[in-house]
Amino acid sequence: MTIITFYDIPSSLPGCAWSPNTFKTRYTLNFKGIPYKTEWVEYPDIEPLCKKLGIPPSSKDYYSLPAIHDPSTGVYISDSIRIAEYLEKTYPDTPQVFPHNTLALQDAFVVAFSGNLTALWNFILPAICDKLSPRSEEYFRRTREKSFGKPMEDLVPKGEVAVAEWAKFKEGMGNVDAWYAKNGGKGPFLLGETPSWGDIVIASYFLWMKKVWGEDSQQWKDVSTWNHGRWAGIVEALKQYERIV
Repeated sequence: MTIITFYDIPSSLPGCAWSPNTFKTRYTLNFKGIPYKTEWVEYPDIEPLCKKLGIPPSSKDYYSLPAIHDPSTGVYISDSIRIAEYLEKTYPDTPQVFPHNTLALQDAFVVAFSGNLTALWNFILPAICDKLSPRSEEYFRRTREKSFGKPMEDLVPKGEVAVAEWAKFKEGMGNVDAWYAKNGGKGPFLLGETPSWGDIVIASYFLWMKKVWGEDSQQWKDVSTWNHGRWAGIVEALKQYERIV
């Protein structure tokens, strides 16, 4: 099996990897046991690299990572779920992240999960800045401040607003916990004892929180206890697939 090139965004954190979107692909490659190597790409270099290599935008006119190049087929592809679909079809003898034809259901689960993350963004985005290189931080800060219309530091809720928004985030995760509970206690994952795409997405986001806020932060200590420790438990259950190569 040839070695896939996996394009990821570096940070100053141990191991460099941090992004939830790219972790979805890293988890998938490791879970499937597909050999790969990481090529680190700073934020301002993503679009030029994608255009140079012919990597398609992940959405209309927007270039982002993750992306991979598979030399065995010549394919360049971006966007975590498209990459996962490609790997399922191209390497059918590896462990499946969409088992039993559950692609549509898993995609719907991820969309619903994302809808419960709204209150998270303002708490965590400013914390990313000092984890990036100077070039990437400037790009990240400039583009996000343009989107939000305010300095990054002003995004973080304060006082009673912070309490209300944090409670809203916790409530959203309670909704997701209720979906997990419907598996009848047959295992820590959506489908029971075997991880699948939905679990990879969950682990990617909660590992992101753990890394960006810090394991000893009050935010992570709080989140890790929610829903009887379900979210920290999923991160721990998939720990062997965090591997960075």
